[in-house]
Amino acid sequence: MFLILFISLFGLCVGSFLNVVIYRTKIKKSILHPPSFCPSCKHRLAWYDLIPVASFIILGGKCRYCRKRVSWQYPLVELACGVLFTLFYIKVGSINPLLFFNLFFVSIFIVIFVYDLKYYLILDKIILLGATLAILATIFLGKPSFPAALLGSLIAGGFFAIIVLVSKGKWMGGGDVKLGFLLGFILGWSQVLVALFIAFILGSMIGLLLIALQKKTLKSTVPFGTFLTVAAIVTMLEGERILKWYLNLIT
Repeated sequence: MFLILFISLFGLCVGSFLNVVIYRTKIKKSILHPPSFCPSCKHRLAWYDLIPVASFIILGGKCRYCRKRVSWQYPLVELACGVLFTLFYIKVGSINPLLFFNLFFVSIFIVIFVYDLKYYLILDKIILLGATLAILATIFLGKPSFPAALLGSLIAGGFFAIIVLVSKGKWMGGGDVKLGFLLGFILGWSQVLVALFIAFILGSMIGLLLIALQKKTLKSTVPFGTFLTVAAIVTMLEGERILKWYLNLIT
C-alpha cells in the first residue's frame, strides 16, 4: 500500500510537470526557467500554490493573486497521470525498468493527447523523444522485440501514410503518420493492430456523438491523435486480454 501511495503521488507530481511542458511549449518558453507563474497575471506561484489537485480545490479553481479562473486541464491531467501511474504499477507488480519505460510512454501520450486536443498539433520533439525511448526499450527489455517493433511501426505508420496520400491530407495529417510509426514501435505489430481497432471505434463513436449534438459536421477536423493515445494506453494495459478475447470470438 505504501508503494501504491508513493506511485500515485509521484504520478500527480509528474502530471503537474506535464502541464508545465504543455503550456510552455506552446508559448515557446523553457520548462525549467523562470519558476512557475500564473498564465493570466504572470505572478510567481509559491510552493503551496502548486500542490497537485489540492491547490486547485483549496483555491476554488482560481489564481490566489488575480482570482482569474484556472483551466480544468491542470487538475485533470494531474489526476489522470496519478491514476495511470498507479494502474501500470499494479499491472507490472514491482518497481523495475519495464515500469519506468511504461510511465515514460504514458507521460508522452498525455502530452500528445492534450496538445493535439487543444491545438490540433502533434509535436515532432515529443515524437522524437518517444522514439528514442522505444528504441531503448527494445534494446534493454526486448519488449517488443526489434523485428516486431519495426513491423508494427511500418504497419501503423504506413497505413496512415496511405490515408494521407489518398485523401491529400484531408482525412489525416502528417502528425498522425509520425504518431503511427511511434505507436507501432512501442507496441509491436500484434498489439498495434489492437490499438488501431480501439482508436477507430472510439473515434467513430465520439465523432457520431458530436455530430448528433451538432458540435461537429462530417467535414469537421477531429484531432485523431487523441484517440490514438487513449487506444495506446488501453492496449498497454489490456491489449493481450483484448486480443485473446477477439481471437476466441472468431475461432
